[in-house]
Amino acid sequence: MKRRSRVLERPIGRWAWLAVAAPALAAGLYLSSLPDVRYLRRENPRTTAYIELYCERLRAKGKDPSVRFSWTPIGSISPDFRNAVLIAEDDMFYQHHGVDWDSVKEAADYNWRKGRLARGASTITQQLARNLYLSPSKNPLRKVKELLIARRLEEALPKRRILELYLNVVEWGPGLYGAAEAARAYYGKEPSQITAEEGVALAAALPNPRKLNPSRPAGPKMLRRREVLLERMRKAGLL
Repeated sequence: MKRRSRVLERPIGRWAWLAVAAPALAAGLYLSSLPDVRYLRRENPRTTAYIELYCERLRAKGKDPSVRFSWTPIGSISPDFRNAVLIAEDDMFYQHHGVDWDSVKEAADYNWRKGRLARGASTITQQLARNLYLSPSKNPLRKVKELLIARRLEEALPKRRILELYLNVVEWGPGLYGAAEAARAYYGKEPSQITAEEGVALAAALPNPRKLNPSRPAGPKMLRRREVLLERMRKAGLL
């Protein structure tokens, strides 16, 4: 009997080892699939996952994609423009390390009450990760990847560089990417010439850039959002 019990214990031990090793191996493979973001310290991206996805969708419809995407240094974007985006998208940008956990909790509570994904809590760093490497999908695994890439970006790059990258790749309309192209398309100006009011109008359009045109007359809801953003800038001493 004793000999038989020892024989039976061996496969159980192997299964126990596999139960521990398999998740660790899967996690290692998953982490190894994350991009190395260190090149962004000195190189500007020539395209993004979002741009490629936009082009693929148009080609699938038999259309020829037209993309406006050009680079401008952060010093050539007016402070009012930069600050409007920060206030609108991530007013705790300089305090968090890629993820604003307080905002995540608030959004989770709000979504629970609504019974749907009504509100997000992505920081500018998370949005940059998503734009550069991922997709708009709400798949939980995609979200985990977004969080991990955001942490890598924060570890590899200074805040100013993260903001510069974001301002240059974020979508501001169909086929329209980056602060420079947005300033030219909507106001016929260089990004260095954008005023606080124009910056707020541009920032207010970011949640739905394919439908909201900053240079057109806005409805009551959007006008109110712009007023709120301007007031928040004043209270923060940015105007």
